[in-house]
Amino acid sequence: MISLNAEILPGLSFYVFNLFYACVFLFTLYRAPWHKLRVNQGLQHLCFGATVLLVIIWSIRADLSEGVSIHFLGMTALCLVLGWDLAIVCGSVALALIALFSGGDWSNFAANGVLTILLPVAVTQLVMLWVTKTMPKNFFVYLFVCGFFCAGLSAALTGLSVSLTLWLTDVYPWFKIEQDIVTIIILTIFPEGLLNGILLTAIMVFYPDWIRSFDAKAYIDDQ
Repeated sequence: MISLNAEILPGLSFYVFNLFYACVFLFTLYRAPWHKLRVNQGLQHLCFGATVLLVIIWSIRADLSEGVSIHFLGMTALCLVLGWDLAIVCGSVALALIALFSGGDWSNFAANGVLTILLPVAVTQLVMLWVTKTMPKNFFVYLFVCGFFCAGLSAALTGLSVSLTLWLTDVYPWFKIEQDIVTIIILTIFPEGLLNGILLTAIMVFYPDWIRSFDAKAYIDDQ
Protein backbone atom coordinates (compact mmCIF):
# COMPACT_ATOMS: atom_id res chain seq x y z
CA MET A 1 0.00 0.00 0.00
CA ILE A 2 1.01 3.66 -0.04
CA SER A 3 3.82 4.76 2.27
CA LEU A 4 6.11 7.76 2.69
CA ASN A 5 9.80 7.31 1.95
CA ALA A 6 11.26 10.80 2.16
CA GLU A 7 11.17 13.79 4.47
CA ILE A 8 8.15 15.49 2.94
CA LEU A 9 5.83 16.18 5.90
CA PRO A 10 5.94 19.62 7.56
CA GLY A 11 7.09 20.05 11.16
CA LEU A 12 3.72 20.00 12.98
CA SER A 13 2.55 16.81 11.28
CA PHE A 14 5.92 15.21 12.02
CA TYR A 15 5.53 15.84 15.75
CA VAL A 16 1.87 14.79 15.82
CA PHE A 17 2.63 11.46 14.17
CA ASN A 18 5.63 10.87 16.45
CA LEU A 19 3.66 11.61 19.61
CA PHE A 20 0.70 9.43 18.64
CA TYR A 21 2.83 6.52 17.50
CA ALA A 22 5.01 6.66 20.60
CA CYS A 23 1.97 6.58 22.91
CA VAL A 24 0.36 3.63 21.14
CA PHE A 25 3.63 1.71 20.87
CA LEU A 26 4.42 2.14 24.58
CA PHE A 27 0.91 0.94 25.46
CA THR A 28 1.42 -2.04 23.13
CA LEU A 29 4.69 -2.92 24.84
CA TYR A 30 2.85 -2.86 28.16
CA ARG A 31 -0.01 -5.09 26.92
CA ALA A 32 1.98 -7.55 24.79
CA PRO A 33 2.09 -11.16 26.11
CA TRP A 34 5.82 -11.22 26.82
CA HIS A 35 5.59 -14.14 29.23
CA LYS A 36 3.82 -16.27 26.63
CA LEU A 37 6.36 -15.23 24.01
CA ARG A 38 9.25 -16.07 26.32
CA VAL A 39 8.10 -19.60 27.11
CA ASN A 40 6.60 -20.48 23.71
CA GLN A 41 9.37 -21.23 21.25
CA GLY A 42 6.91 -21.78 18.41
CA LEU A 43 5.48 -18.29 18.91
CA GLN A 44 8.99 -16.87 18.90
CA HIS A 45 9.70 -18.51 15.54
CA LEU A 46 6.36 -17.29 14.20
CA CYS A 47 7.09 -13.68 15.20
CA PHE A 48 10.58 -13.88 13.72
CA GLY A 49 9.30 -15.35 10.46
CA ALA A 50 6.50 -12.78 10.22
CA THR A 51 8.96 -9.93 10.74
CA VAL A 52 11.30 -11.23 8.05
CA LEU A 53 8.37 -11.69 5.65
CA LEU A 54 7.23 -8.11 6.27
CA VAL A 55 10.72 -6.80 5.57
CA ILE A 56 10.75 -8.68 2.27
CA ILE A 57 7.31 -7.63 1.00
CA TRP A 58 7.73 -4.03 2.19
CA SER A 59 11.10 -3.80 0.45
CA ILE A 60 9.45 -4.66 -2.87
CA ARG A 61 8.01 -1.28 -3.69
CA ALA A 62 7.41 1.05 -6.60
CA ASP A 63 7.72 4.84 -6.45
CA LEU A 64 4.60 6.73 -7.50
CA SER A 65 5.99 10.23 -7.08
CA GLU A 66 8.64 12.00 -5.04
CA GLY A 67 8.53 10.67 -1.49
CA VAL A 68 5.61 8.27 -2.03
CA SER A 69 5.83 4.55 -2.83
CA ILE A 70 3.46 1.61 -3.06
CA HIS A 71 3.84 -1.92 -1.68
CA PHE A 72 1.78 -4.71 -0.13
CA LEU A 73 0.77 -4.34 3.53
CA GLY A 74 0.09 -7.83 4.87
CA MET A 75 -0.93 -6.42 8.26
CA THR A 76 -4.42 -7.95 8.25
CA ALA A 77 -3.13 -11.52 8.16
CA LEU A 78 -0.44 -10.65 10.69
CA CYS A 79 -2.97 -9.15 13.11
CA LEU A 80 -5.29 -12.14 12.84
CA VAL A 81 -2.45 -14.60 13.39
CA LEU A 82 -0.45 -12.89 16.13
CA GLY A 83 -3.02 -10.59 17.68
CA TRP A 84 -3.02 -6.80 17.56
CA ASP A 85 -0.25 -6.36 20.13
CA LEU A 86 2.38 -8.65 18.61
CA ALA A 87 1.38 -7.48 15.12
CA ILE A 88 2.26 -3.89 16.07
CA VAL A 89 5.54 -4.99 17.63
CA CYS A 90 6.58 -7.14 14.65
CA GLY A 91 5.46 -4.48 12.17
CA SER A 92 7.44 -1.81 14.02
CA VAL A 93 10.57 -3.97 14.08
CA ALA A 94 10.21 -4.64 10.35
CA LEU A 95 9.73 -0.94 9.65
CA ALA A 96 12.81 -0.10 11.73
CA LEU A 97 14.90 -2.70 9.87
CA ILE A 98 13.83 -1.26 6.52
CA ALA A 99 14.75 2.26 7.68
CA LEU A 100 18.11 0.94 8.87
CA PHE A 101 18.84 -0.96 5.66
CA SER A 102 17.79 1.98 3.47
CA GLY A 103 20.41 4.31 4.92
CA GLY A 104 18.99 5.28 8.28
CA ASP A 105 16.23 7.64 7.08
CA TRP A 106 13.92 7.85 10.13
CA SER A 107 12.14 11.06 9.13
CA ASN A 108 8.81 9.38 8.31
CA PHE A 109 9.12 6.34 10.58
CA ALA A 110 6.27 7.37 12.89
CA ALA A 111 4.03 8.52 10.04
CA ASN A 112 4.46 5.20 8.24
CA GLY A 113 3.97 3.42 11.55
CA VAL A 114 0.62 5.11 12.08
CA LEU A 115 -0.61 4.80 8.50
CA THR A 116 0.67 1.35 7.53
CA ILE A 117 0.74 -0.46 10.90
CA LEU A 118 -1.60 1.06 13.47
CA LEU A 119 -4.43 1.88 11.05
CA PRO A 120 -4.63 -1.58 9.38
CA VAL A 121 -4.37 -3.27 12.78
CA ALA A 122 -7.19 -1.11 14.17
CA VAL A 123 -9.40 -1.84 11.14
CA THR A 124 -8.70 -5.57 11.38
CA GLN A 125 -9.42 -5.65 15.10
CA LEU A 126 -12.73 -3.80 14.70
CA VAL A 127 -13.87 -6.02 11.81
CA MET A 128 -12.88 -9.15 13.73
CA LEU A 129 -14.84 -8.05 16.81
CA TRP A 130 -17.85 -7.25 14.61
CA VAL A 131 -17.69 -10.67 12.95
CA THR A 132 -17.30 -12.42 16.32
CA LYS A 133 -20.30 -10.69 17.86
CA THR A 134 -22.75 -10.44 14.97
CA MET A 135 -21.91 -13.01 12.29
CA PRO A 136 -22.59 -16.78 12.42
CA LYS A 137 -19.72 -18.99 13.55
CA ASN A 138 -18.80 -20.21 10.10
CA PHE A 139 -15.34 -21.01 8.76
CA PHE A 140 -15.95 -19.26 5.44
CA VAL A 141 -17.50 -16.19 7.06
CA TYR A 142 -14.36 -15.72 9.15
CA LEU A 143 -12.08 -16.35 6.19
CA PHE A 144 -13.74 -14.10 3.64
CA VAL A 145 -14.83 -11.26 5.93
CA CYS A 146 -11.84 -11.11 8.28
CA GLY A 147 -9.31 -12.14 5.65
CA PHE A 148 -10.18 -11.05 2.12
CA PHE A 149 -12.66 -8.23 2.76
CA CYS A 150 -10.87 -6.74 5.78
CA ALA A 151 -7.51 -6.65 3.99
CA GLY A 152 -9.05 -4.81 1.04
CA LEU A 153 -10.80 -2.39 3.40
CA SER A 154 -7.53 -1.77 5.26
CA ALA A 155 -5.73 -1.08 1.98
CA ALA A 156 -8.42 1.38 0.89
CA LEU A 157 -8.46 3.25 4.22
CA THR A 158 -4.67 3.32 4.40
CA GLY A 159 -4.39 4.74 0.91
CA LEU A 160 -7.11 7.29 1.63
CA SER A 161 -5.40 8.31 4.87
CA VAL A 162 -2.06 8.80 3.13
CA SER A 163 -3.76 10.83 0.41
CA LEU A 164 -5.55 13.05 2.93
CA THR A 165 -2.31 13.49 4.89
CA LEU A 166 -0.47 14.66 1.79
CA TRP A 167 -3.33 16.99 0.89
CA LEU A 168 -4.00 18.48 4.34
CA THR A 169 -0.31 19.16 4.91
CA ASP A 170 -0.04 20.86 1.49
CA VAL A 171 2.60 18.43 0.25
CA TYR A 172 0.69 17.87 -3.00
CA PRO A 173 -2.45 19.49 -4.45
CA TRP A 174 -5.50 17.26 -4.60
CA PHE A 175 -5.57 17.04 -8.41
CA LYS A 176 -2.05 15.55 -8.38
CA ILE A 177 -3.01 13.12 -5.60
CA GLU A 178 -6.14 12.09 -7.47
CA GLN A 179 -4.24 11.62 -10.72
CA ASP A 180 -1.10 9.87 -9.42
CA ILE A 181 -2.17 8.10 -6.21
CA VAL A 182 -5.92 7.53 -5.85
CA THR A 183 -6.18 5.58 -9.09
CA ILE A 184 -3.38 3.26 -7.98
CA ILE A 185 -5.04 2.77 -4.60
CA ILE A 186 -8.20 1.48 -6.28
CA LEU A 187 -6.16 -0.99 -8.32
CA THR A 188 -4.36 -2.36 -5.24
CA ILE A 189 -7.42 -3.11 -3.08
CA PHE A 190 -8.15 -6.48 -4.69
CA PRO A 191 -4.51 -7.73 -4.76
CA GLU A 192 -4.08 -6.78 -1.10
CA GLY A 193 -7.22 -8.68 -0.14
CA LEU A 194 -6.16 -11.65 -2.23
CA LEU A 195 -2.65 -11.81 -0.74
CA ASN A 196 -3.87 -11.70 2.85
CA GLY A 197 -6.71 -14.11 2.13
CA ILE A 198 -4.40 -16.68 0.54
CA LEU A 199 -1.91 -16.45 3.44
CA LEU A 200 -4.71 -16.80 5.99
CA THR A 201 -6.27 -19.72 4.12
CA ALA A 202 -3.00 -21.61 4.01
CA ILE A 203 -2.39 -21.10 7.72
CA MET A 204 -5.96 -22.05 8.64
CA VAL A 205 -5.77 -25.27 6.65
CA PHE A 206 -2.37 -26.50 7.81
CA TYR A 207 -1.72 -24.71 11.13
CA PRO A 208 -4.99 -23.35 12.57
CA ASP A 209 -3.47 -23.26 16.06
CA TRP A 210 -1.14 -20.49 14.89
CA ILE A 211 -4.05 -18.02 14.58
CA ARG A 212 -4.74 -16.34 17.92
CA SER A 213 -8.02 -14.83 16.73
CA PHE A 214 -9.45 -18.10 15.37
CA ASP A 215 -11.38 -20.39 17.70
CA ALA A 216 -11.24 -23.75 15.91
CA LYS A 217 -13.66 -25.32 18.39
CA ALA A 218 -16.34 -22.68 17.79
CA TYR A 219 -15.86 -22.42 14.02
CA ILE A 220 -15.23 -26.08 13.15
CA ASP A 221 -15.81 -28.57 15.95
CA ASP A 222 -19.18 -27.18 17.11
CA GLN A 223 -20.63 -26.84 13.61
